[in-house]
Amino acid sequence: MIGSARRRLAALAATAALASLATVPAARADAPAPAPAPNLATNPGFEIPTLPLADWGSIPGWHCAAGEGAVTAAARTGSSALALTPASDDSTARCTQTLAVRPDTTYTYSAWVRGSYAFLGASGTGHDVPPAWTASTGGGWQRLSTSFTTGPATTSVQLYAHGWYGQGPVSVDDVSVTGDSPAPAPLTTSVPTADPVVFITIDDGWTRDPAVLQLLADRKVPVTAFPLPMPEGFEPDYFSRATAVPGSAIEDHSVSHRDLTALSPAEQQAEICDARDAVTARYGTVPTLFRPPYFAVDADLQQAAANCGMAYLVTANADFGWGASNTSHPDGALQAGDIVILHFTDTLLTDLRRTLDAADRAGLKPAALTGYLR
Repeated sequence: MIGSARRRLAALAATAALASLATVPAARADAPAPAPAPNLATNPGFEIPTLPLADWGSIPGWHCAAGEGAVTAAARTGSSALALTPASDDSTARCTQTLAVRPDTTYTYSAWVRGSYAFLGASGTGHDVPPAWTASTGGGWQRLSTSFTTGPATTSVQLYAHGWYGQGPVSVDDVSVTGDSPAPAPLTTSVPTADPVVFITIDDGWTRDPAVLQLLADRKVPVTAFPLPMPEGFEPDYFSRATAVPGSAIEDHSVSHRDLTALSPAEQQAEICDARDAVTARYGTVPTLFRPPYFAVDADLQQAAANCGMAYLVTANADFGWGASNTSHPDGALQAGDIVILHFTDTLLTDLRRTLDAADRAGLKPAALTGYLR
């Protein structure tokens, strides 16, 4: 296996090309300093603490093969960095994160690395992009940087960092991604439509009543589920069955269900992106709607949601959970375009029946929320 690794190193060295150096003109002494470009990377300094929650992942915002990525205290700045260690001679210890981007836009991706044969790059950009890499950092930290331009239909890319076959550990810190941010995700509490439809959403997932699945199937009710990653992990098939009716979807509700407006923008982004990744890994679909816990929203959260690929933040204007029948309308009746919030609780079966009865009285039919919010 070591011979194979050496052959890979020889091939790598044979194909390497020297990067050209650009001369940056000096800034005028009287020119105001430009504002720093926002860093679009999730958990760029590896400083966000891991919560005691299933499916957050060992490193918030980053996904590594088991045993190959860990947080280390040997950091360039701050208190933490990423340590990449190939588990075998057939592994490069690749860690990745998915980032929403704008089409036809140029981005610069950089990080500081330490070790031998460190690589940095992006895939899924719409164009072939060679990685930035170094054979050795000489025992210190070295900055690697690469740029890529997204294709005309590209809305997300996968950032990666890795070592090399049969080589030792590589450390990564102070990641930066700069370029045009996606537009902040808009907030909606109802859908402006004249169609006689209503939208049923169900949150959390701590109680999973089989009778609810039967009702949804019998009545052919499309629902939009916003489960949390931990209850998803307890019984993932339940949410597949709950959203089996055509038009149903499983969307994003954060990892921890904290009030995200009390967190930093970096933590907000990690919460949303990691919950997105949990849904994608389990169900093979990528969420585009985000339900903010407690309906708490601020401008930072709208940008963080957009950076994770969310098209909308979705609250509701009708609550039929836990025996309630509340709407935002003076007469209390449901109206076209209303979004109803329910929860996976021990009252969900009766809550659903009450919701469907109220929709029938108003001449409305449950419809697919993702079909109206695009």
